Amino acid sequence: MSGLKSLKKRRRIQVISIAGVCIALVLIILAFLPDDSFQFFRSPSEVAEAPPAPNERFRIGGLVEDGTLVRGQGEQVSFAVTDGGASVTVVYTGILPDLFEEGQGMVAQGNYINGRFEAVEILAKHDETYMPAEVVDALKEQGVYQAPDGATVTN
Repeated sequence: MSGLKSLKKRRRIQVISIAGVCIALVLIILAFLPDDSFQFFRSPSEVAEAPPAPNERFRIGGLVEDGTLVRGQGEQVSFAVTDGGASVTVVYTGILPDLFEEGQGMVAQGNYINGRFEAVEILAKHDETYMPAEVVDALKEQGVYQAPDGATVTN
């Protein structure tokens, strides 16, 4: 009987050791990932209050301000994105999603350089009523969120 208990104890120690090694390997792999692998969402108010470093890639979201959409030469576009508290100028070179327009919600990915957000990607919406949860939360926090049916929602 004592041989069976010793075997169970040895197996338990082996399983715990293998699990510990696996966890350590995952943590080591995460430590060596490039910094731009982790992207964070920020509202325009957060960017205005504490501008991030130029080399930090993040996502910004809010509503495209009415009257700010300017199409440049070729595929270059600039506009302002707001959450009701602050506005940030966004510059993007590329083809915009079909449903992109003024007054609609959007999320862009890029870097904040010299007082403007230089987007490398504008994330598409699913339909005209879709807005990412982070954008909805930021707009509700500012007290300017409007539900898709047009009703104003406040906290």
